[in-house]
Amino acid sequence: MPYVRRNRVLLPDFLTDMSLLMGKYKNLFFDLDDTLWAFSQNATDTFRELYDKYRYGRFFRSFDHFLSLYTRRNLELWEEYGRGRITKEQLNHIRFRYPLEAVDAADDTLAQAFADDFFAIIPTRRKLMPHAREVLAWLVPRYDLYILSNGFKELQYLKMRSAGIDGFFRKVILSDDIGVMKPRPAIFHFALSATQSRPEQSLMIGDSWESDVAGARGAGWHQVFYDVESRHDLPFRPTYHISDLRQLMEFL
Repeated sequence: MPYVRRNRVLLPDFLTDMSLLMGKYKNLFFDLDDTLWAFSQNATDTFRELYDKYRYGRFFRSFDHFLSLYTRRNLELWEEYGRGRITKEQLNHIRFRYPLEAVDAADDTLAQAFADDFFAIIPTRRKLMPHAREVLAWLVPRYDLYILSNGFKELQYLKMRSAGIDGFFRKVILSDDIGVMKPRPAIFHFALSATQSRPEQSLMIGDSWESDVAGARGAGWHQVFYDVESRHDLPFRPTYHISDLRQLMEFL
């Protein structure tokens, strides 16, 4: 399908007449972590605080050494969790224990204390992705806004409240509540049912190619890929491709 660029937003050519976009969507579904709430930065800040508090410098060459070990194993464990191979409790236990194990300093008590503090602190962090609040304020009188997230229910509501964005959304739909994670079509179908929405009037906005974009496409939704890493290896063209949340205001 031919595409042209308008105001830095990649649009299909049949949508470049902006009048055709008016009224096309009614419901906007946002991913939360690293789409609106700056998970990566908030988590790094929290890890750095706890690295110092628990004197992890005794075990690791540097903070970056610790974080790289944690991050690599965490990604593997989330994939296993998404496939139903491990429980949430196993995910949380293993991912905090692993960095200490990797440097022959296994200590379950220390790892659990670190994890408990992490989960107490992380939802109080307030950093948002650039321009998130501005864009939400512009969208909320024009569309019905929802959250569709794979995050844990005991954290997501607190994170939104701490950052002051909870009031923008009509409903929060979490994989943790229904036992199905993005990108599986069932969670997108559930979101439509829970919000009394239709797929042709719904748009998924997120930073995860697999979970948000491929998942929404597989469920018959249009998608916005919020490409924060400037990827060039995309297997198909999303409905919209942006690198700045303000670009949403150019075509919505």
